[in-house]
Amino acid sequence: MDREQISRIAHADHPIKAPLDDGSVRRLLERGVPRADARVLDLGCGTAEWLLRALETHPRLHAEGVDVSEDALAQAGRAASRLGVRERLVLHHRSAADFAPAEPFDLVLSVGATHAFGGLLPTLAAARRLLAPGGRVLIGDGFWDREPSPEAIEMLGEFTDLATTVDRVVADGWTPVDGHVSTRRELDDYEWSCWGSLASWALDRPADPDAAEALETATARRSEWLHVYRDTFGFVSLVLRRTSDQ
Repeated sequence: MDREQISRIAHADHPIKAPLDDGSVRRLLERGVPRADARVLDLGCGTAEWLLRALETHPRLHAEGVDVSEDALAQAGRAASRLGVRERLVLHHRSAADFAPAEPFDLVLSVGATHAFGGLLPTLAAARRLLAPGGRVLIGDGFWDREPSPEAIEMLGEFTDLATTVDRVVADGWTPVDGHVSTRRELDDYEWSCWGSLASWALDRPADPDAAEALETATARRSEWLHVYRDTFGFVSLVLRRTSDQ
């Protein structure tokens, strides 16, 4: 099984690919979308769940999504057609780091996708270039809630604690105007859902040639979460404005 197939199955019951529940997503979008006719961009949109929800809520909003996964973008297009918002959604099959639009955006999103740019601050640098004056960025990334083990750092990356993470964002020229720290329930629900969905897929298809690998992957990922990073990893989503548009 390739990584994309595993991700698609794992997120079947949790289409937001981050530890956020529906209420948190709704609230962050309410704070992030500056006006009803905004232009919104998602860098690393995947199946465009954030954009679809924004389009449903705001009938005059226009959105664009960028992702390297052709399969995820195809899913996004089909979902947009079912919801009746396809004509207001443009999808780009390319690297988010190479995206160069003709016009800026009122809201730039990148939640759980900062790896595409090499980290939080490089993602903000990319968003800055794409943002209209007075626009906002909605970004989500990990942090260490407690001192991590070397194994956790190797597995998830070089994060810092929450306060240092926000300090670095502010020092980079951004002002948080809202934010959300994922709760223990959101973090746990996300992990249970992902690896439970993948395991269920395998158990429901014992004759499938990919079933054994899927079940093995689900078991390994669940074990990594419980033994390596459950007690140390956190996730923060920030709504940001540039401290100065000059």
